[in-house]
Amino acid sequence: MKIKVLVVDDSAFMRKVISDMVISDDAFEVVAVARNGEEAIEKIKLYHPDVVTLDIEMPKMDGLTALKIIMETNPIPIIMLSSLTKKGADETLKALDLGAFDFITKPSSLIKVSTPEMKEELLQKIRFASRTKISKPVSLERPKPFVSMSLKKSVVTSKVAGSSKFKKLIAIGTSTGGPRALQEVIPYFPKDIDAGILIVQHMPPGFTKSLAERLDSMSQIHVKEAEDGDVILSGWAYLAPGDSHVKVYKQAGQFMIKLDNGERVSGHKPSVDAMMYSIADLNDQNVIGVIMTGMGADGAEGLKRVKDKNGYVIAQDEGSCVVFGMPKSTIKLGVVDKVVGLSNITNEIMKAMEV
Repeated sequence: MKIKVLVVDDSAFMRKVISDMVISDDAFEVVAVARNGEEAIEKIKLYHPDVVTLDIEMPKMDGLTALKIIMETNPIPIIMLSSLTKKGADETLKALDLGAFDFITKPSSLIKVSTPEMKEELLQKIRFASRTKISKPVSLERPKPFVSMSLKKSVVTSKVAGSSKFKKLIAIGTSTGGPRALQEVIPYFPKDIDAGILIVQHMPPGFTKSLAERLDSMSQIHVKEAEDGDVILSGWAYLAPGDSHVKVYKQAGQFMIKLDNGERVSGHKPSVDAMMYSIADLNDQNVIGVIMTGMGADGAEGLKRVKDKNGYVIAQDEGSCVVFGMPKSTIKLGVVDKVVGLSNITNEIMKAMEV
């Protein structure tokens, strides 16, 4: 039985391009197309698609409005089509908050439309989305551990300056479902955490900067997009830019960040494996590696090396993952010390800090 796809875009050209990419694989069929959010909602009722590709900017009813209604009334896997702009990045992060499965970016020029890379990414995401049970998004609000309960999540108190000397280096890798999952982990770190934090989230350039700013605005620690030459400080989290690997080296007793514009590693740039390999090469035992929701196996081999150097490894459990690929691959290697639900990851990291 073929996977049924509804294609939603106000551009007839893009509807044709996306539809052609979808039907190039015999496993999929395009059951209908729609020009705006209103049409999308009606055609979901008529055709019961397994997956929807949904443009964000459309007349009559935009993609975000339609997404919110669909997720509240008839939740199904939705892949957003986003523009490569700051506004596009911010809207995409909002869509992921509202429950979209994932997104792909629209090329900046018509020449780049329908590239083999774009087609492969779209088909892979549709395939994974069709296997995912989508439910109504729940509020991310919960009491912050390790801080006064009187602190409201929306109010960020003054942040600690940070020191280049710290107890642990925390390295987190994630992909599909990661932006929302990171909001369940990073804001719950106390501002005076005695650790430097590195994050790889599979995302295109530009989107990582918006994600870093978003996480920073809701967290007690500092969160920034990593830059070449950054000194890693306690109470700071550094998010890999969308077009570079983040690697770590030591200089004059300080941990430093090197951005590497080399080839993809494990199919990705930034790559979780690339980050973990460089951390393992430091031969430092005070490392906590965390692998979270995402497709594929990026991070598994890198965390094996971290574990071989006496690091501590935490994996997100299947029940709380959007896609269990990356944690599952790491668990299969037998290198995970603890498997926990998303809401317990921060707690588990803080416990590991005491070892």
